[in-house]
Parts: sequence; structure tokens; C-alpha cells
Amino acid sequence: MYAEVITIGDEILIGQVVDTNSSYIAKALNKVGVQVYQMTSVQDERCHILNALKEAEARVDIVILTGGLGPTKDDITKHVLCEYFDDELIEDTEVLSHIEALFSKYLSVPLLDVNKRQALVPSSSKVLHNKYGTAPGMWFEKKGKVFISLPGVPFEMKALITNEVVPRIQQKFNTPYILHKTILTYGVGESALADRIADWEDHLPKFIKLAYLPNLGKVRLRLTARGERKDAIELEVQQQVEALHHLIGDVIYGYEEEDSIELLVADLFTEKNKTLSLAESCTGGKIAQAITDLPGASKYFRGGVVTYATDTKTDVLGVPQPIIDKYSVVSREVAEAMASGVKKLYKSDYAIATTGNAGPTKGDSDADVGTVFIAIATPNTVFSKMYNFGNHREKVVNKAVNKAFELIQKEILKN
Repeated sequence: MYAEVITIGDEILIGQVVDTNSSYIAKALNKVGVQVYQMTSVQDERCHILNALKEAEARVDIVILTGGLGPTKDDITKHVLCEYFDDELIEDTEVLSHIEALFSKYLSVPLLDVNKRQALVPSSSKVLHNKYGTAPGMWFEKKGKVFISLPGVPFEMKALITNEVVPRIQQKFNTPYILHKTILTYGVGESALADRIADWEDHLPKFIKLAYLPNLGKVRLRLTARGERKDAIELEVQQQVEALHHLIGDVIYGYEEEDSIELLVADLFTEKNKTLSLAESCTGGKIAQAITDLPGASKYFRGGVVTYATDTKTDVLGVPQPIIDKYSVVSREVAEAMASGVKKLYKSDYAIATTGNAGPTKGDSDADVGTVFIAIATPNTVFSKMYNFGNHREKVVNKAVNKAFELIQKEILKN
């Protein structure tokens, strides 16, 4: 069972908007046994959309489009769909009532005729209710193939995929069972990891495939199994994961099903009823952002400061000026003083501090570009570690964020 995702919009093709919809749709389809054969982005242009539809119909079973369903003249997807299916637009009274209710409840502007036109849908389509927006989703069937048109607004699209599209696909098609198991590792490069598990990899069953997904000090090992018998697949994958633990258990920190290491850390702090604070310099608030992106962070995260300039380290965190003068701002001593200072400031159980030189110049320190010190303050002590993450600024910062989470996870697990 194959699908193709077509995203419509000039804004994607000129790089103004990043296409996250295709990724989300692919993951959702994979979970129910539908493989994405291709992802395509096209202009808001009639011939381009028609050609994409024709080509997709010839090679896949399900075609999902996103975008081009707005009320303005440049949104032409519905008109092109009518042409493709030799159809016409009709007004759907339920969609119109929904639009009127949205404007009445949430918007302080009058409902214009252009907004009412959102209730026009191709007569042959099944309307998919979009409870978060004015543009409905649409489901078409042609010669055993399914075509689905969804709004491009990500949160509207996601709700439609979850509540309307996936259940309908499962009802219509008999799909195989696909299981993905992704093991998260850190601290070992891709080549070294492959060497350690080479014999295990050579003896994997043919219905299980392994993929290496390296990224900034972490390597994800994704096992993909496909077949008809769910119980047999789950048992075999579990046995292979257990075998992996015997080989590389020292560098495994979780599974992608449990989501990111940030979530693992959040769960640990919440479970142990401990609190955390942050003092960030070279990471510029990215650790705090990763924490607060997850719901429930207020249960354990007390707060943080970005003491980017040297004087803010002394003024806000109380780092003694003589320590900075003697060791420089990028040093073990300053990192530990920052961690102790922010722990005291927020009265937290634990604290993380980062100070480093992300480049491209050395700034207020003579430390080499890529040098980062990460300090952890615990209820009983404070310590730090030094790293060199290379000479690419974004890479240095992101590696520092990942390493900070790894260190704090290890530390709280000890207690």
C-alpha cells in the first residue's frame, strides 16, 4: 500500500515556509502500514497541480494534498480538483454553519462573501470536518484510488489526519503491520557503533531492516519490521532489541517511542519531585526552550537566565570577578560558579550551566572555537565537563544542548 504527499504553495518552493506537513503525514501513514512512495511540492499553478495528480495516480493508492484551500484567488486547489474529477463546486450547509459559528465566537470581524466561499466543495467529495478552521478537508475516490485534500495550516492538517483521514484509511484498506523501533544512543559515532554490532546486524531476519540515523553526538538505530502477523513481528523485534542491549547497553539512553531525551529528563524530575534551573551562556536559551516546549514543564522547571555578556555573569549569578579574571569566562571554574549561582537564585535542587565559545570568533575568551564547559549542580555538589564540539556555530550549540540533557539525566538517575 503506497501513498504520495503533494504540498501546494509557492511559499514552500521559495523557502519562505518549511514543509513540516509531509513529515507528519508520512509518520502517521507509516503507523498504519501505508508506505510513502514520494513527496512532491508544486506551485499554486493549475497545470503543475494537474500533472502532479496524474503522475501520483499512476503510481500510488492514496494521494494526499495539503495547501491551496484558502479563501483568496491564489488558492486554486478546489477548482483544479473539480477539473481533475470533472466536477463542480456546491455549497455545503454544514461547513457554512461551522464557518459562521467560528466567526461569531472567535473573530471580531464581519463574515464576508469571500469567507463563505470556503463552504464550496466539489460535489463528489466527502467532506472531512475541520473543527479548527474554515477550510474543510475533502475525500475523493476514483477507480479504487483515494485522493485527500487538506488545509495547509499544520495544526488543522494534523487534527484532520488523526480524526478523519487515518480512521477512514484503516476502514477502507487492509494494510500490513509495520513496526518501527528506534533505539537512541549517545557518545559513540556511527562507524564505531556499526563495528560493535556488525555481527548482530548480519544475522537480522530478512523482514527487519536497520537504519543508522546520526545527528550531533547521537545515533538513532531504527528497526523496521513489516508483515502480516503482528504478534510474531513484535516478539522478534523485542528479542533483537534485547540482544542490542547486551552489546551496546552502555550507550543506549532510551527509545524514540518515549520521545526525546528532554521528555525522559522531564519524566525523571517529575517522578522524583525535584526541580531544575538553568544558567545559559553559549546555548543562548535553547535548553530552556527545549524544556518549555513540552507540556508540564512547570512541575519541575524553576526558571533560567541567559547570561551572555560577561558582566551579567557577575551581576545576576554572583560569579566572582577574580575567577573570571584568572580563568576567563570559558572555563570550568566559571561554569561551576554559574551553576551554583543559578541554583541558589531559583532555590532549585539541580542546575545546569553552559559557557563556551561557539564561534566564529573567540569573543571574551582565548578558548578555542568549539570549547564548551557544562556544569551540573546537584543537592550535594557541583562538577563540570569540558568538550570541543568543532568549529560550526550551530553544531556547537546544538551538541552542547544535547550533552547537557545527557549529563543531567545521568546525574538524577544516580540519586
